[in-house]
Amino acid sequence: MSDILSPGGPPVPAAASRTLWHALRRDRWAQASAVIIVLIVVAAVAAPLLALIEGQDPYTYHTELLNPSNGAGAGALGGISGSHWFGVEPLTGRDLFAIVTYGARTSFLIGVAATAVSVVLGVLLGASAGYVGGWWDSVVSRVTDVLLGFPQLIFMISLGAVAPAAIPRPLLLITVIGLFGWPRVARVVRAQTLSLRGRDFVRAARALGAGGAHVFRRELLPNLWAPIIVLGTVTIPANIGFEAALSFLGVGIPPPTPSWGRSISDAINWVQSDPMFLIFPGAALFLATLAFNMLGDGLRDALDPKTAVRR
Repeated sequence: MSDILSPGGPPVPAAASRTLWHALRRDRWAQASAVIIVLIVVAAVAAPLLALIEGQDPYTYHTELLNPSNGAGAGALGGISGSHWFGVEPLTGRDLFAIVTYGARTSFLIGVAATAVSVVLGVLLGASAGYVGGWWDSVVSRVTDVLLGFPQLIFMISLGAVAPAAIPRPLLLITVIGLFGWPRVARVVRAQTLSLRGRDFVRAARALGAGGAHVFRRELLPNLWAPIIVLGTVTIPANIGFEAALSFLGVGIPPPTPSWGRSISDAINWVQSDPMFLIFPGAALFLATLAFNMLGDGLRDALDPKTAVRR
């Protein structure tokens, strides 16, 4: 992070932002990924409007549009038409375009909210452990090791199967995924804090009489923003994938709430008769995760001093 630190003190936010912006302007893949993410977010936010333009919604059954012989959408490509842009869902006849756009809301809500929980906990625990040290560092490190070695997916599946129906499933998924995600963030932030607490500007702040809380809040945390941003961008797609996997396994978002993972799970049995049922939600999930990962790679390269030197 030496490229975003001023020679004798903490980073200059404006200069760091300009450096990041200029680096990303040279990365076409990161720019394309950012555009894809913005388009998916806009589609998720404007899902009711898009469904209204199409004239459909994700909950109305259109059984008259199904093929009586196999239950798939009647007509070519699963019933694609001017009234149903992505066709219809087999057995129910619900509009697939509306399901995919509303499903983006579910996936992004869980992915972003769970990432926020993971990042907040990881930054607070990792940074405090690296800065305070001693017994607190030992406790946080041991808890981190235990959670990293815990079979998370099995626990999530078990909890999803036994959790009371009164608990909102999105809230349950956000809480569980977020609580299991913070150890990875804490480990990276702790290592970065250990390298920063011996820097000259931290020593200077202490020599001038700054208290521990002031040094932690005003000197250390501002210098952790770069790895936090990168961690956030690569954690969001992982959490979206977790939600999709849990919904795929039947313990995620229950029907009839639209979800990419549940749509993909339902589509497995219809690959032969209606491949569009798998292609559209699968493509949406693929594009979202790919775009976040590529944007994270671009941010990492932009904030990496070695990459900056090579450029």
